[in-house]
Amino acid sequence: QVQLVESGGVLVQTGGSLRLSCSASGGTFSYYTMGWFRQVPGKEREFVATIDWKFSSSYYADSLKGRFTASRDNAESTVYLQMNALKPEDSAVYYCAAKRSLSVWLVMESDYDYWGQGTQVTVSS
Repeated sequence: QVQLVESGGVLVQTGGSLRLSCSASGGTFSYYTMGWFRQVPGKEREFVATIDWKFSSSYYADSLKGRFTASRDNAESTVYLQMNALKPEDSAVYYCAAKRSLSVWLVMESDYDYWGQGTQVTVSS
């Protein structure tokens, strides 16, 4: 019942910053854990971040801690991913995902029920 649409992906220079957005519609945003994943062509989808609904606390892939920050605005049914100090290896299609659950972090692709279409982020030198 939930539809997710990501936006904000563009070409950006190494060291730059970018904020992605994911807007939800078609269902309640309350009680949904949200996740961010990314995928490079030819590789498996990779966990980036997750954020719970009760405390808006987030958890990140070890390699991304300190550079990426997830946040959410429940009134607007939107989750964000702030990306700083971008590197060429951050280039990927970024996806948001949703799961109605207890207030927990979810890090597995198979944990999520709803997915957006993805938005392309390209980091150039």
